[in-house]
Amino acid sequence: MMNSSNNTCKSNNMAVVSKMYCSSKESLLVVRRRPHVVMGGGFVVTDCSQRTLFRVDGCGVIGKMGEVVLRDGQGHPLLLLQRKEGLVQVLHVHRQWRGFTPHYEGSQKQLAFILKDPKACFAFSNAIRISTQPRMNNVKDWDFEVRGYFPDRNCSIIDHQGNVVAQIGVRMEIKELMTTQDLYHVVVSAGTDQAFVVGIIAVLDSIYGESTVC
Repeated sequence: MMNSSNNTCKSNNMAVVSKMYCSSKESLLVVRRRPHVVMGGGFVVTDCSQRTLFRVDGCGVIGKMGEVVLRDGQGHPLLLLQRKEGLVQVLHVHRQWRGFTPHYEGSQKQLAFILKDPKACFAFSNAIRISTQPRMNNVKDWDFEVRGYFPDRNCSIIDHQGNVVAQIGVRMEIKELMTTQDLYHVVVSAGTDQAFVVGIIAVLDSIYGESTVC
């Protein structure tokens, strides 16, 4: 169990997408990847009672490389996750992804966060770091960091103070039955925006060429 006593829903500090996706208790989310051949890829996120909380559509569904859409359980868009392109980005030391809130379908996009994935040839550190918009702290140049290796289903999202806000893994009772990594779990600390966490996972899925990629 994670120590999350400092991250309660009474505070808006952990709400990146919306405070309605914060829970006053630690939550267990179950991620199930969808097959490309049947549903175009992406994945579905449920709770322990198998109620659908989120759905992530990747290139196989929306038909555009470098874009991922996070939806709620009813199919309403929550985030557009978009990989930044262009010559400047090619020359930059990081690959950059941006998360936009539901207003992305209008003329003005509302930026929620920026994720930076260091390129191996330039990186002094291989840490994937996320900056929220607006920023949550003035101490470091990032607000959250991904530690561990996502393809192994063994990584955590931590805040700038070193607190684990989400842990991605496979429960032992599931691991013993698994032949693939199409099913895994995410433990989200109390007070943490679950939609934001799933948005980060969707970007990680795309970075490592998994279910959201054509």
